[in-house]
Amino acid sequence: MIDLYSWPTPNGHKVHIMLEECALPYRVHPINIGKGDQFTPDFLAISPNNKIPALVDSEGPDGQPMSVFESGAILLYLAEKTGRFMPADTRGRYEVLQWLMFQMGGVGPMLGQAHHFRIYAPEKIDYGINRYTNEARRLYGVMDKRIQHTGAYIAGADYTLADIAIFPWLRSWESQGIDWADYPALKAWFDRIGERPAVQRGVQVLAELRQPVRTDAEKEVLFGQTQYQRR
Repeated sequence: MIDLYSWPTPNGHKVHIMLEECALPYRVHPINIGKGDQFTPDFLAISPNNKIPALVDSEGPDGQPMSVFESGAILLYLAEKTGRFMPADTRGRYEVLQWLMFQMGGVGPMLGQAHHFRIYAPEKIDYGINRYTNEARRLYGVMDKRIQHTGAYIAGADYTLADIAIFPWLRSWESQGIDWADYPALKAWFDRIGERPAVQRGVQVLAELRQPVRTDAEKEVLFGQTQYQRR
C-alpha cells in the first residue's frame, strides 16, 4: 500500500494520475497547504522541502518502507516500480527524461509564476504579468511545435511520464493568459489526454477539498513570510 500526502494542485495531480494509470493501491492523506499542514513535523519528516506531494511506499525496493518527495522523483519511482510509462531503451528513456525535466524546470515554475502574478499578487505589477505571461506563451509554443513533430505525445509515439507531468499544469490555461486557438496541435493533445479514464479519476482526487484562496491568513501561509521560516 502507498500512502500519498497531497493536495489538488498540478504537482499533486501529476502523482494522482500516475497512481491511477498504474492501478496501484493507495491511500491519500490531504495536506491542506492553505492552512499550513505542509509545515508540520510529521510531514517535514518525509518532505523536508515542505512541498506536496510526498509518499511512503510500505513495500519499497528492498521490501522495507520508503519515502519519496518531489513530484518528478515520485513519477520516476513509480515508473521503475511498475515498469510503465518509461521506455526501457536508452534513447527512448532520455526522450522522456528531457521532457520531464522541461516540465520541472520550465512549465511548472514559469506557469506557476504567470498564475501568481495574474491572479494572486496583491499588486498588479505589469512587468511581472508581462514577463511570465510571455514566457507561458513561449512554452506553449514549444509544446505545440513538439506535438506537431511527434503527431501524438510529448516524448514520441507513446504516452509517457512526460505527458502525465505536463498535462495538469495546462488545466489552468485561461489564468495563464493562453488562447488555445494559438496552439491547435497542443490543444488536440490536451483533449486527448483529458479523455483518459485514469486522468479523469486522478484530477478528481481531493478536488472537492480545494477552495479559492480568499483569506489573508491563507495568503500569508502560501505567499508570505511563513513559508520562508527555517524549520
